[in-house]
Amino acid sequence: MKVTNSKGIVSVLGHLKLHVSEVAMESSSPNLVPFPLLVNEKYSKSTIPWRFPSDDPHIPTPTELSWINLLLNVIPTFKKHAENDTSVPDAANKAEKFAQRYASMLEEFKKDPASQGGPPDLLHLCRLREQVLRKVGFRDIFKKAKDEENAKAILLFKNVVCLNDAIEDAEKRLESLVRGILAGNIFDLGSAELAEAFSKNGMSFSATCQNLVPRPWVIDDLDTFKMKWSKKSWKKVIIFVDNSGADIILGILPFARELLRCGSQVILAANDLPSINDVTYSELIEIISKLKDDEGCLMGVSTSNLIIANSGNDLPIIDLTRVSQELAYLANDADLVIMEGMGRGIETNLYAQFKCDSLKIAMVKHPEVAEFLGSRLYDCVIKYNEV
Repeated sequence: MKVTNSKGIVSVLGHLKLHVSEVAMESSSPNLVPFPLLVNEKYSKSTIPWRFPSDDPHIPTPTELSWINLLLNVIPTFKKHAENDTSVPDAANKAEKFAQRYASMLEEFKKDPASQGGPPDLLHLCRLREQVLRKVGFRDIFKKAKDEENAKAILLFKNVVCLNDAIEDAEKRLESLVRGILAGNIFDLGSAELAEAFSKNGMSFSATCQNLVPRPWVIDDLDTFKMKWSKKSWKKVIIFVDNSGADIILGILPFARELLRCGSQVILAANDLPSINDVTYSELIEIISKLKDDEGCLMGVSTSNLIIANSGNDLPIIDLTRVSQELAYLANDADLVIMEGMGRGIETNLYAQFKCDSLKIAMVKHPEVAEFLGSRLYDCVIKYNEV
């Protein structure tokens, strides 16, 4: 396994009342560049339009209001995790400051979307949330939850891999691995409903695998992907990963291991800085070191063609015009790009076009996303495009 790294200066939010155009990325990667496999660097990052050019910029649209309310509804979850962050002195008071300040910003946008420089989008509002957290003194409020879920998932990794390896038919094994990704993707503390479920009784990975909504899914290219899998081999695969816990360990890593076994080089692109319960680059290195055996293998499969890359991102969604130089270099000759998770594969980048084959794979976890797609809540998206 190889790792890439970038060092730089982490910028700090100087003022809490920001003009929308001043909301900057907090990545420690000093120079972010466009992802080289994008067909159009001026692509529309956000999938769901919040407004049209004819809309009055000072009057919120129904879509804007629903998304701002969604972000308001998850503030209590963030506040609770911040209060319990033992690494931060006076965490309770700082958590209250965060909650009040971020809620105040969102309420301003509800009154007048142009009040802080222009109507916002999801990228702006997620970035504001991270910046307010960091300004009041928090860096990684979900660390305890991530560590706990990672520890649980590591114990289950061997069993999940063995169950998949026991499936002799290659297409059926692939479908099982894909279902594992979707089941793992439900570990999402950015969803108020799912955060509540986790706080009460956790979730069972095996039960979730069995209880995915029945196919056909709202976007369902699984049969096409299975057919292509059997007929072509990709030399280099870039996977933009999502959550910690079952998502990365029981979903993505068994799938990546299968790609390695088929002869592909696999690049796992993870966030530079913490955001919600998304796995970071440094955390992923640690996770894989715990899963590898003394020969550097994942359950008998060599990791010599596995690279962990810092994506340069600091949000639960991603703007592919701003990735680390290391990732851009590694991606130049990739022939399959996988965007995993609702934030990276649906809320942003669902319609992103690439110069190579691509797969968007995620579970629909927000009612607002389900409404846009015309889907069921917890429906699944498997969008495969061949070049």
